[in-house]
Amino acid sequence: MDEVWRLIEAYHAPIYFSDEAAAAYKAAGLKGYWMGYFASRSAPLGQPGPQAVTATFYNFAPRRVERAIPDAWKFCSSATVLDARLSAADQTLRRLLGDLVTAPELTEAAGLAVQAATACPPQGRPLAAAHQDLPVPAEPHLALWWATSVLREFRGDGHIAALLTGGLDGCEAVRAAVATGTAAPQQGEQRGWTQQEWDAAAERLTARGWLAADGALTEQGRAARAAIEDATERLAAPALDALGPAATERLTACLRPLAHRIVASGGANPIPTALALPPLPAS
Repeated sequence: MDEVWRLIEAYHAPIYFSDEAAAAYKAAGLKGYWMGYFASRSAPLGQPGPQAVTATFYNFAPRRVERAIPDAWKFCSSATVLDARLSAADQTLRRLLGDLVTAPELTEAAGLAVQAATACPPQGRPLAAAHQDLPVPAEPHLALWWATSVLREFRGDGHIAALLTGGLDGCEAVRAAVATGTAAPQQGEQRGWTQQEWDAAAERLTARGWLAADGALTEQGRAARAAIEDATERLAAPALDALGPAATERLTACLRPLAHRIVASGGANPIPTALALPPLPAS
């Protein structure tokens, strides 16, 4: 089951790192990378304030969010941001996929992924439900991108629920993910946490028995992290229930060449993130 989620993430994620996205958000009036990121990902919610964005994104320091939101909405509306994001996704995917943008497998993957995304139950999944409310684009490569956006946010919403149940706040979640090896060490700084907050999170995890003195996960910490990931997978399962095992296997097979082309073309996430699966290898 892990592979299909990694493929979904690989197809969706280039929107956060492409030159096309940076140019589109700048043209829309947004200022800098983080304003583009927070505004574009939260725009399906309308024009949310910093508290709502902090809540739904979870592992970012509030100050990081507050530097971008709500100022972003002074420069352009959420509708303008969404138009820019979809245009950037179109340009980015066409560049990365090349001839595969018209491949029969892509059209088949789009049909299956849209079926799964539209069937996702919205309860308790605010970001997924907001993205689900957006219209499905007509072009297959964008319909697939729409569906992967819904599906990855559905999994992400469930992961947040698992982190909350596991007793981890946003900074602790990133610190534990770094110790697990599923997030890069610079994630703390990138997410806006100060060194003092980072060290305090490590102290809390050490007192809980999750981290050893050298910052590595203890046996208890590994078991607790595994329980969180198991819960995440259980909570993600309903997204693919509408397809069933055979169609999910077919979706995986259709996504595989697309995702690997994206990675080989340089469109992969350069920094593994705390709320995402490990990145897909180049081959």
